[in-house]
Amino acid sequence: MQKITRKNPEFMPKPVGNYSHITRVPKGAGLFVTSGQIGTDMDGNVPSNLNDQITNTFANMKKVLESEGLIEENVIKVNIWATEEIDWDYLDSLWEELFGTTYPSMTVAYITALGLPELKVEIELWCAEV
Repeated sequence: MQKITRKNPEFMPKPVGNYSHITRVPKGAGLFVTSGQIGTDMDGNVPSNLNDQITNTFANMKKVLESEGLIEENVIKVNIWATEEIDWDYLDSLWEELFGTTYPSMTVAYITALGLPELKVEIELWCAEV
């Protein structure tokens, strides 16, 4: 049975965070791409604090995965955009709760603005189902 595999080649520098350098998706896998998930709550409110937005963003990520019957092992790539410095201790605690040690590939970028002025973080998921 084919499966999604992750690796960090020994001849490369180790990742600087909880991610994999390479995530390989077998031929024929179903591909799912989410819109960027943001820190809104169920009523559409956006907290002013970045960590509160991160909490809501992770809740929304879990919901979007569940809506398609996907789990953390299906996540192959994560893109994170933030408008201010991320509290990595806080984000990593939620990251480890969601992914354990099944680290997808990841890109992080600090940018000047997102789609709405109150947004401080947006996280996009790429997923595959074998």
